[in-house]
Amino acid sequence: MSYLPLFPLNLVAFPGEKLNLHIFEPRYRQLINECIEQNSTFGVPTFLNNSLPGYGTEMQVTELVTRYEDGRMDVRTKGVRVFRLLDFENPAPGKLYAHGDAFFYPEPVSSSLALPQLVDLVEKLYAIFKTTPPFDTSSSQLFSYQIGHGVGLPLEGEYELLTLENEMERQEFLRDHLREVLPVVENMERTKERIQMNGDFRQFGSPLPG
Repeated sequence: MSYLPLFPLNLVAFPGEKLNLHIFEPRYRQLINECIEQNSTFGVPTFLNNSLPGYGTEMQVTELVTRYEDGRMDVRTKGVRVFRLLDFENPAPGKLYAHGDAFFYPEPVSSSLALPQLVDLVEKLYAIFKTTPPFDTSSSQLFSYQIGHGVGLPLEGEYELLTLENEMERQEFLRDHLREVLPVVENMERTKERIQMNGDFRQFGSPLPG
């Protein structure tokens, strides 16, 4: 456990994810400057339903892209590991930003393991949209985290995914979600095609009088 500088955001960041941030508030400029100077990390706890339920991802600044004259910054960051907040103090003593005592879960171990049923469902979903599925089998990022933002989960669902500690649990969670959502998407797509077809028929002129 250790105290972690905190940058709450209304999003879920996953380990291995690359996240670009535009830093403009003084408290977060201070936080990011310290991370760059000290080569330290910060936490992005998910801000959900006007509260911090507790889970987030430790982030590392990988690149300072732009530093503006007024102090604003554009930075690139990358997720390291999941944490759970044990307490929260805002602001931290002598700082502008908040911090909290955090329990860190082990860093994800690189694995190409993916449930065949889950891969099949993801490919079917993206075939409907005629685009490339959001995963790379050569990536070191765990499969569940690769697809976590790309299968239609609401923010609450992405947060629940973040709280699951086992990769197989996460993949089963995503599989069950897709089994529910895929028939809905397929039905919507068929409905859209019928609407477009009816529109095409109307191009041939008005119906004949009865």
